[in-house]
Amino acid sequence: MAENYVALLGTKGGPAVRPGSTMPTSSLLCLGGSRVVVDCGLGVTRGLIDQGMQLKTLSLIFITHLHSDHYLELGPLIHTAWTAGLSTVVTVFGPKGLQDYWDSFLTSMEADISLRIEDEGRPDLAQLVDIKVMDEGEVMSQDGMSVSAMRTLHPPLVDCFALRFQGADRAVVMSGDTAYLPALADFAKGADLLVHEAMLGAALPALVARVGNGDDRLMRHLLQSHTTASDAAKIARDAGVGALALNHLIPSDDPDYGEADWRGAVSPIWDGPFHPGYDGLRIDLD
Repeated sequence: MAENYVALLGTKGGPAVRPGSTMPTSSLLCLGGSRVVVDCGLGVTRGLIDQGMQLKTLSLIFITHLHSDHYLELGPLIHTAWTAGLSTVVTVFGPKGLQDYWDSFLTSMEADISLRIEDEGRPDLAQLVDIKVMDEGEVMSQDGMSVSAMRTLHPPLVDCFALRFQGADRAVVMSGDTAYLPALADFAKGADLLVHEAMLGAALPALVARVGNGDDRLMRHLLQSHTTASDAAKIARDAGVGALALNHLIPSDDPDYGEADWRGAVSPIWDGPFHPGYDGLRIDLD
C-alpha cells in the first residue's frame, strides 16, 4: 500500500538564505502512489534526496507563482534529475511566463546539455519537459488524483494559486502565498490537511531591518501580500480541516522567535492537530 504524506522540504518565506536559516519554499506530496513536487525554491533537490526520492522518477511539478523563492531551482532540479537518469517526461504546471523561464534555462545550459547528449548519449532534455499553463478550476485528473486551483491575493502578482489535491480518499490544500483570504476556507473545506503560509506580525520590523537593502515598500508588501499565523488559524477553523501546518514562515530564521511563538499565535483560534513547519517535516496522512 502506498504511503500518503506531505514533506515540507523548505519552509522559509522569502528568497534570502543566511547562516542558520531554513531553505525557501518547496514541498513533496505523496498521495495514492503519485508523487508531486510543489514549488522549487532553493534547496529543493537536496530536500527531495533527503526524503529518499530517486530524482530520475520525477514526473509532476506545480509552481504556485513566479516569485524566485518558489521557482529558482526548477531548472537545476530537472537538469540534475536528467543527469541522474531521467528518461521520461516531467509535466510542470505553473502560471503564464514559466515557459519563458524554462526556455531561458535551456539556453543558459546549452553548452553542457549539448555536450552530454553528444558525449554521453543522453536524451534531449528539451523533449523531457512539458510546461502547462495553470488557471483557476480543475487543473488535472489522472492516476486516481485530481488537482484544482484557486487564485489567491498576492499583489502585485495576479497569477498566484492555492492548490487542492484529492486522491486515496484524502484531500490536501496548500495555500500558496496569499494575504488573508476568507474564501480560501471554502476551497479547503473538509481537507485532511491545510498547509498555509504564515507570518508573525511582531517580528516584521526586525526582519525588514535585517534585509537592509529595501525600503518601506518591503513592509508594505509583507502586510498586503501575506497572512498572519492567527489568520491562517481562522482559515483552518472555518474550513473544518483535519490538521493545520504552517509553511513559508516569515520569519523562519530569527533566533528571537521560535515554535512557542507560532503556537501562541495559533492556539487561541485553532485547537486541532498543528504542525509548525520546519525543513524536512513529514506529515503522515495515514
